[in-house]
Amino acid sequence: MSVIIKDVAKLASVSISTVSRVLCGGSVSDSVRKKVEAAIAASGYRPNLSARRLRTQHTYAIGLIVPDIRNPFFAEVGRAVEDAAYRAGLRVILCNTDGDADKEDAYLRLMEEERVTGVIMAAGMQAAAGLQQRDTPFPLLLLDVGGPVLRHDAVMLDNAQAAAMLVDHLHQKGCRRIAGLFGVGGTTTAERHAGFVAAMMAHGLPLENAHLIADAELAGQAIVQLLESVPAPQALVAGDAGLMLIAYKVLRRLGLSERIAIVGFENAAWTEVAGAGLTVIEQPLDEIGRTAVNLLLDRLAQPQQAARKLVLSGKLIVRGGAADGVAAFSPDA
Repeated sequence: MSVIIKDVAKLASVSISTVSRVLCGGSVSDSVRKKVEAAIAASGYRPNLSARRLRTQHTYAIGLIVPDIRNPFFAEVGRAVEDAAYRAGLRVILCNTDGDADKEDAYLRLMEEERVTGVIMAAGMQAAAGLQQRDTPFPLLLLDVGGPVLRHDAVMLDNAQAAAMLVDHLHQKGCRRIAGLFGVGGTTTAERHAGFVAAMMAHGLPLENAHLIADAELAGQAIVQLLESVPAPQALVAGDAGLMLIAYKVLRRLGLSERIAIVGFENAAWTEVAGAGLTVIEQPLDEIGRTAVNLLLDRLAQPQQAARKLVLSGKLIVRGGAADGVAAFSPDA
């Protein structure tokens, strides 16, 4: 015998309408939400999504549009989004754009055709700017997109603060010649670069040849050229996980991984076992995903409220590595 919503309401000692509000992300107190969610879990209730779609003309699904699902950041955040959406009685439609503007536009149109309840989207700088002018029949939340809050809700890491934390750590370890490796074309990397520059200036460190805007495909060659400069950097700050891995491979190949410190973003498994371990910024990936879904549900419940941007802090994970030996290899620091 299948469990129906009336059974959940009876088990939780609430009304059927209260259970419906919880399932649809409506406004209820935290205590009531927890009680209803516990009753759903205990009863094994599964929403009849087909019937609800016929009644409301919505799929009770949300779209998750990301540039690269292979990126550990989006993979982990996507998992958290799916978990939070499932608890709210929503399905997730995942779309991978490869950062292509045409694919982003095509998937947004697909979301309209599918009558999704809402969309969580990580877009490039140009696409994000265009989205501020775009009308959509569903709430749209921007994920990991910087800039001012204009039209859509957003959730992201405090990228400038995180980059500054890395510079502060290196400075405390005795590094004075610090280079930065940053990609181009995204608000995230732009904010990390800005935080890097601000921290360098705050410590009175030289900025000449101290930062590099690297094309990902040519990053290895650019890093080699940077290391051959005179004087060579004592440390590298990588603005994303991909550049950090490329930089570490170059340093190891050149026999410099014990002489030049490298720090960066994403607490990937390999960073813990690379040499004595690399110092990184750990992003609150689960919290980012959950917050994105909660903001989207809040928007559904209160469509007229002003757009909000929630900025979350990263955590500095300090490990061993070349930074501790900089003074020994660089007496002129």
